[in-house]
Amino acid sequence: MRLIRGLQHLEPLRDGCVLTIGNFDGLHLGHRRVIERVAAHGKRLGLPTVAMVFEPQPLEYFLGDHAPSRLTRLREKVIQFAKLPIDELLVLPFNRALADCDAEQFIQDILLSKLNIKHLVIGDDFHFGKARRGNFALLQHRGQEYGFAVESTDSFELEGLRVSSTVIRDALGEGDLAQAKSLLGRDYSVCGRVAHGDKRGRELGFPTANLRMFRKNTPLVGVFAVTMTGLDGGELYGVANLGNRPTVDGGATAVLETHLFNFNRDIYGRYVEVHFKARLRDEVRFESLTALRAQIAHDVSEAQAFFAGMDRG
Repeated sequence: MRLIRGLQHLEPLRDGCVLTIGNFDGLHLGHRRVIERVAAHGKRLGLPTVAMVFEPQPLEYFLGDHAPSRLTRLREKVIQFAKLPIDELLVLPFNRALADCDAEQFIQDILLSKLNIKHLVIGDDFHFGKARRGNFALLQHRGQEYGFAVESTDSFELEGLRVSSTVIRDALGEGDLAQAKSLLGRDYSVCGRVAHGDKRGRELGFPTANLRMFRKNTPLVGVFAVTMTGLDGGELYGVANLGNRPTVDGGATAVLETHLFNFNRDIYGRYVEVHFKARLRDEVRFESLTALRAQIAHDVSEAQAFFAGMDRG
């Protein structure tokens, strides 16, 4: 898969392409079904397949910090897309120019002139263009006029539940990792580089690998049994706190702090992925660091018991 940041880096698609457009936040099972259909049409037509996403996501542009929390940052999204049958991931900057681009202009300047689309696969609730005036009916009409096919995908349901980023976000907010996993098709995870912190965990006797979330809102808050991958191909067990550390500083930006069991290596700067396996408790403020240390020791024991049970199973 090739990552393309902006239309200016897109090479001419003389024969056209098969395209899908969306936020694809989380790349859940419904998204994967869309990508599979795109891939099938690409194979049938002998054309490259392209997925178009926006950065920031449109609601983030319009609502700022009040936008719904994201399931995946851009790099996490790229990592998941690379596992799917898509040839090119086109990332368009969502800025004032794109926000003011009306639906007809979007079709003419981007879909036709830049991408030369031959087949478009979109979700059943897709809207686009200024004030969201563009829709499936307009695309169908212009497709008949300019010679490209438009296919709408129905909502994907699993056991009677519509699979969507919103439903997954709600499940994570309630601590229901099992439901989130069933809708994502994998454990919910967070990626990032291990950064230097204030070494408070080390002072408490539980050193942590810290990932900065670079956002105020996260779909998940609390203490969890986790695994970490990205280090020498192995999977390491640990316990993690995701939140604003109310006992220490109560910062505005969330931090993911992971204590790995029986691990004592320098991994600063390494790019890792933390997979959430079980929710242990809420993030709470303790009256003293002594009380916090005692609770962390309990969290470690509880997480180790969880993994011992998982290994036996």
